[in-house]
Amino acid sequence: MKKVLVTGGCGYIGSHTIVDLLDNGYAPISVDNFVNSSSSSLDGVEAITGKKVQNYAIDLCDLEASKQIFEDHPDISGIIHFAALKHVGESVFQPLRYFQNNLNSLFNILACMKAYGVKNLIFSSSCSVYGNANELPVTEATPRQEAESPYARTKQMGEDILQDFSRNNKDINSILLRYFNPAGAHESAKLGEAPSNPATNLVPVITEAAIGKRGALTVFGDDYSTRDGSCVRDYIHVMDIANAHTKALEYLINNNNETNCEIFNLGIGEGVSVLEAIQAFEKVTGEKLPFTIGARREGDVEAIYANLAKATEKLQWTPSRNIDDIMRTAWAWEKARTELNV
Repeated sequence: MKKVLVTGGCGYIGSHTIVDLLDNGYAPISVDNFVNSSSSSLDGVEAITGKKVQNYAIDLCDLEASKQIFEDHPDISGIIHFAALKHVGESVFQPLRYFQNNLNSLFNILACMKAYGVKNLIFSSSCSVYGNANELPVTEATPRQEAESPYARTKQMGEDILQDFSRNNKDINSILLRYFNPAGAHESAKLGEAPSNPATNLVPVITEAAIGKRGALTVFGDDYSTRDGSCVRDYIHVMDIANAHTKALEYLINNNNETNCEIFNLGIGEGVSVLEAIQAFEKVTGEKLPFTIGARREGDVEAIYANLAKATEKLQWTPSRNIDDIMRTAWAWEKARTELNV
């Protein structure tokens, strides 16, 4: 069983990826300092898989603490790097915090890879690097536009750092996964999105509003140049995203990569507006969702969705779930976590 270090392993996508790694015969190790997560995620992983995963509760911005993981596990085959601050709105008001955290943690991961001979890295990037793209759907070759938030800029800078690093470190391979809007939960309803801070992503905001944990949902803007005036996003089920990370790692381990730094979009290739997402939730669950229309939110991009042909061809990855599956599993998880007070 190949060992894989998952940074941010107790977070939303990280914990679901750990499940997929276990399902595919890998031995994941987590590092997460619980800034935006909880150790209860690994309880969910154990409930689903029957396997306990070790977590290092350290800050990856601390290089000496980070080195200890590699001292303890000299046989790590690859790293999946999720750990980062990720709230778009928060980043607008705390840009220095985002730059310091998201970039320093990446620097330390790369330093440890060089020092301890780890050859494979999967980097959690984002569709936010495209900004207000000048073509839809976006491909990996679509030119990046000006970042709409400091969070997005940290992802652009992270990609640039990795591309420069790769030119002078030919023995280290990296894949930059630009994913769109992960949502939904594990089908067991034992694991899902449970942010320690107030939810800002659309789907958990929808489910929290529906169950009464918050007031009416605010739709930020209905005057965009989209089919119904609300922002359009490409929503992809979190377990499909998780499986893409496993496949990307296998792609590198099996030496299928053409260069030592490659980029892939991860989405379902369809745009869904905020209002359409609300309609999908109401259809699947039978619940009526309270919502109001508000002003545009700073940092939001008008519309973005993916062309996923490259990931389908190269990684042999195809998403198998749609917006209805996202809403169904997210609602089941919301009800379950409410009962468990997670």
